[in-house]
Amino acid sequence: MGYRSIVISSAVRLSVKNRQLIIEGEATGTVPIEDIRTLMIESRAASITTYALSILSEEGVCVYICDEKHLPSAVLQPIGRYSRQRKQILTQIGQSKPTLKRMWQDIVEAKITNQAVCLALCGVDAEYAKQVGHMVLKVQSGDATNVEGQAAALYFPYLFGYGFTRNEENGINAALNYGYAIVRGYIARTLANYGFEPCIGIHHHSELNNYNLADDLIEPFRPMVDLFVFHHMEDEELSPSNKRELCNILNYEMLSGGEHHSMAYAIERLVHSFERCLYDDGKQEKLLLPTIEALKRHEYE
Repeated sequence: MGYRSIVISSAVRLSVKNRQLIIEGEATGTVPIEDIRTLMIESRAASITTYALSILSEEGVCVYICDEKHLPSAVLQPIGRYSRQRKQILTQIGQSKPTLKRMWQDIVEAKITNQAVCLALCGVDAEYAKQVGHMVLKVQSGDATNVEGQAAALYFPYLFGYGFTRNEENGINAALNYGYAIVRGYIARTLANYGFEPCIGIHHHSELNNYNLADDLIEPFRPMVDLFVFHHMEDEELSPSNKRELCNILNYEMLSGGEHHSMAYAIERLVHSFERCLYDDGKQEKLLLPTIEALKRHEYE
């Protein structure tokens, strides 16, 4: 698994030769494809060969394409990497509602727990962090009373200041959206690698959303992005340096099953546990949900 995150923000040409990504512009450089985890093509003037896209997909590199606002709008999805995709999709469709509701309850509880941890790590008043953390006790099967939304209504103003909402346009929200898009895209690609159909969700089920399942599984990872933005967002606007830093969010450590792993590997472990839960029909297996910690880059051996 690669570890490098590359951001393309100028009019360069990307190609591949001898398993090396070649970047040609004012200067030419190469990067071993085996070292690359994510490639963010932010410049609309950049170009890339179809052969390069094919090799990057084959090697498991997550390639993002940005829109006119320089936000990730598409991610390269592999086709045919999983040999029994039809079986996986039929298993997804055949899940019982009680099983899906239990999984969603676990996801919401993990998200709220991580939000409380985030508040504590950001130095927010301990009583506020406890108030959010205690909301875990109210989560029911399927989160029928929307405790997730109630917790968010407290959490974001506690974290970013009174009056802050996720609806307004500002630098913090732009950074959050950028970070969430990176994590969401990586989850979607990991789901595709395991043969799952990302549009078939656990809780999210919009017919207009091709990534319902990714939007389910991202929830406990969001507070890690929040924590990163709180500590790194110093400018009023989302700057190129902020974006480069956010592209490395997948390399930061989280606890997964009591073990320290990068967010990227924690995502893979979660998707693998989701697979086990589906075939177990929720009888014994549980989702391997992450717990956030203080910001620390994962050290690869």
